[in-house]
Amino acid sequence: MGASRTKDTYLKARFWKIAGRAGRKRASVAVAHSILKPIYQMLKASVKYKDLGGDYLDRFLNHRAEKRLVLRLRSMGYEVHPKTA
Repeated sequence: MGASRTKDTYLKARFWKIAGRAGRKRASVAVAHSILKPIYQMLKASVKYKDLGGDYLDRFLNHRAEKRLVLRLRSMGYEVHPKTA
């Protein structure tokens, strides 16, 4: 639950994304799992933790949706040239 109160972090964004559809208790367990995976990797490889940022999920999901929609338009016969920013 503590991760849900942090400011502008990946874990907060993940908590609220899961809590919206599965509830706060399940989101807490999922975020705990999301914390344990990088801890294991940090201990195993002796690297520092790097937070992905609070907007990571938005950026990732928007990019994936854009690719999916472009492919769908092309399958319908449209010629699509997305802008690159």
